[in-house]
Parts: sequence; structure tokens; C-alpha cells
Amino acid sequence: MPAGSAPKRRRKPPAPPAPAPRPTSLWWAAGTALVILALDQLTKWIVVHALNLPEVQAIDVIDPWLNLRMAWNQGVNFGLLSSDVEVMRWVLIAVAMVICAWVAVWLFRARPGRLAQVAAGLLIGGAVGNVIDRMAYGAVADFLNMSLPGWRNPYSFNVADIAIFAGALGLVFQPGPAAPEETSDKSRDGKRKTR
Repeated sequence: MPAGSAPKRRRKPPAPPAPAPRPTSLWWAAGTALVILALDQLTKWIVVHALNLPEVQAIDVIDPWLNLRMAWNQGVNFGLLSSDVEVMRWVLIAVAMVICAWVAVWLFRARPGRLAQVAAGLLIGGAVGNVIDRMAYGAVADFLNMSLPGWRNPYSFNVADIAIFAGALGLVFQPGPAAPEETSDKSRDGKRKTR
């Protein structure tokens, strides 16, 4: 090496690319859906078979706040689209399954956070629970009735209905994706030159 010349710096090898982020697990969605489905079907079995509510029709639990009132719902919430026509039952089953499939595809593509997964699991578990009723009984078994002193609520609902409502609300109001963090001044100011 000639005198007075600076030693050459060795170039550092380029850093390996950062590994791609691992896809978010969907266990929260799957677990929530299974818990809701099991709870819904268990409560319906107890009410329909063990308590024989279709025959008894009404059991006061904490009157008027919470009572069991049997209702066979052939429509959607609050009996909307209710019909005795057999084809309507299959239309409602198909609609529920399409919604479940759409939410499942969204879960796999978006890989959302825990709260959105729980909301999606609530919706899927509840919808599948009501589909099982339509296939087994020809209608959805509704039995929970909540009223107030001096006012009698004419409608009954079930665990699946609560889950569907809460899940849909959770998905509508879920937070949007977080904005990417700005790591340094250099990345903020595109005009700055780096060496």
C-alpha cells in the first residue's frame, strides 16, 4: 500500500430482507364461533327437550325482566320475512351460509386483529346455530324474552340472535388499519439526500 493512501473500507454486505410478517392466526375467530355455536345449541336443547318449552310455552325466571317464552321463528329477526312456504326456509339457509362464507373469506384475506376476529366469530357462530335449527326443526327456536314492568315484549330471541347482532355491530364499528409508522426524518423528507 503506497504511503499516504487511505485504506479502502470494506463494503458491508447488504442486510438480508426483513422476513415477511407472519399471517395473523385466526384462532380467535374460530374459537369464538365454536363457543357461540356450542352455547347456542346447548341452551336450545335444554329449552326444547329438557324443559319441554314447546309444550309448556312459558316459564317465568325473573318476571318481567327475563322469562322463557317459546316461539318458532320462520323468518329472520323479529319474524321478518316469515313464511310457511318450504322454499323460504331454504332461501334463508342459503343466505345465512353465503354471509358466513363471505365473512370467512374476508377473515382469510384481511387477517384482522383480535377484536374483529371475535366479532366475525360471533356472527358466524350465531348464523350457523340458526341454520342448524332451520334444518332440524324447520324454524329457529327462540325462547328468551325480556320485558319491563308494565310493558310486555311480544318477541323472543336466542343466544345466536344476540351473537349475530353483537358480531355485526362489532364488524361495522371495528377500527380501521393503523397508519404505518414513520421511522426516521429521512423517510419523512423525500427531498433530503442520503449518502
